[in-house]
Amino acid sequence: RGLVNRPRLLLLDEPLGALDAKLREQLQIELIRLQHDVGVTFVFVTHAQAEALALSHRIAVMNLGAIEQLDEPDRLYGFPQSRFVADFIGNVNMYDAVVATAGPVLELALGSLGSVMAPRRNGVDAGAKGVFIIRPEQVMIRARGERSPDSNSFEGTVNNFLYIGDVTTYIVDLPGGHKIEALLPNSAPGRAKFFEIGDPVHVSWKAAAGAFLDR
Repeated sequence: RGLVNRPRLLLLDEPLGALDAKLREQLQIELIRLQHDVGVTFVFVTHAQAEALALSHRIAVMNLGAIEQLDEPDRLYGFPQSRFVADFIGNVNMYDAVVATAGPVLELALGSLGSVMAPRRNGVDAGAKGVFIIRPEQVMIRARGERSPDSNSFEGTVNNFLYIGDVTTYIVDLPGGHKIEALLPNSAPGRAKFFEIGDPVHVSWKAAAGAFLDR
């Protein structure tokens, strides 16, 4: 009904919130098709992050009434500009960090956890304080003893896991009382999980995978 008069803009305030998961996913696809066909700008209000990422061309993340970041979904998720945006959109591992060396890549001191390498960020010098972030799907887990080619690697122990059908989230205890989440696809047929609670493991990620945020 809202499109009968061909408005220039259509406001949708959580229209899918009361639907079950499968129907909601089907209607997301239908809304994308409909918006493409009619060519009207949709302003879609939602608290569901996955829904916002799936439906939007651009997303505004707001904090205390102000826009923290306005960007395309993949850049918002992959390149957050603040710790608020990083923590608000999706799951993220986050650690307090100090820049030890600012060269072609950043060497970050993460307190009792040790040091990691991260992509250089313009305007960031040695001594800068902030946080280091890494998404769970960027963290690899191997059985302890298996060789890792990645520049950032730590030994740990599986603390717990959450099996969600197509993927399993592992919570791993790291040195110094830290924890890290890693997301692994259950791609092998009939394989529900790869590691058990208490298993000694090796977690790693590439230097280009994480990011340092100074605000």
